[in-house]
Amino acid sequence: MLVYLTPLLLLLNGLAAGVLFGTQLGGQPYLASLPTDRYVHAHAFFGQRYDPAMPICLVGTFALDTVLALTASDAAAQALFAVAAVLAVTTAVISVVKNAPVNRWMRTLDPDHLPADFQDPRKTWGAWNNRRSLLTIGALVANCLALGVLL
Repeated sequence: MLVYLTPLLLLLNGLAAGVLFGTQLGGQPYLASLPTDRYVHAHAFFGQRYDPAMPICLVGTFALDTVLALTASDAAAQALFAVAAVLAVTTAVISVVKNAPVNRWMRTLDPDHLPADFQDPRKTWGAWNNRRSLLTIGALVANCLALGVLL
């Protein structure tokens, strides 16, 4: 079972970590540099492109890590898979509670006619995105270490 689950786990976790790493390197700095109206348009554009791929990657990572934490033959690997599962599910919770609502809201706004009470979410959204990125990359590191223990 390990032979089939670990490649899929590394693929899903690697895709999620790669997307979030990419937002740190390019997406978030680009969005931060834009004037408000262009930011709203760009955020709405980017925000809709990652569903449902990111949720599938994160939930898949959590599920596979949980299975491997329960079934791996080595206690150190089990512990590392468990740590990765916690990191992945924490990322998913942050995504659902903090980032996805902003993404949905941004898609409803007209960049040319922003509400008078518009609150620019870049700083808060970016801080939560930074956390998600670190957690997901941490999960990937833990998964690679667990696989290293098993090899």
